Amino acid sequence: MNTKPVEFSKFYKLLNAVKEGEGEKKVELEEILIAYKDSEHSESALHQLGEKFIYIGIMKLYEYSEHDNIEAIGNISKEEWKEMAEDKKAELPPFLANAMLNYAKEEGLSDIISKRWNTTKREIDKNLMQMARYITEGIIDSIE
Repeated sequence: MNTKPVEFSKFYKLLNAVKEGEGEKKVELEEILIAYKDSEHSESALHQLGEKFIYIGIMKLYEYSEHDNIEAIGNISKEEWKEMAEDKKAELPPFLANAMLNYAKEEGLSDIISKRWNTTKREIDKNLMQMARYITEGIIDSIE
């Protein structure tokens, strides 16, 4: 398995720029999300997993916040986040991470990725939780 470090700092910087009101970056963000949804240009098995989880995480962020505008999401107050957590009976971080893990299970993501990258399903499975946490933290840090 490719051991090149997996990191998405470029994506998180872009997400933060959109949150900060850099409107010209919205199109770039949407293009990256479309590419991550399909993850056809991933560099490795774990990179593909991360891309899929970023896509799921952002879609679930839109669902949770009832906004599909990152700038608007960035302007949600702590009180509003608290109200959303009560309404949805879940804080945002576990909501996002669980959505990623559920998607992986329901879609057989470990099988798909392991076959593409000629690695074991077990190797992907053992990275699911850590990747979901990493991606969730990156999303949360970028929108705060």
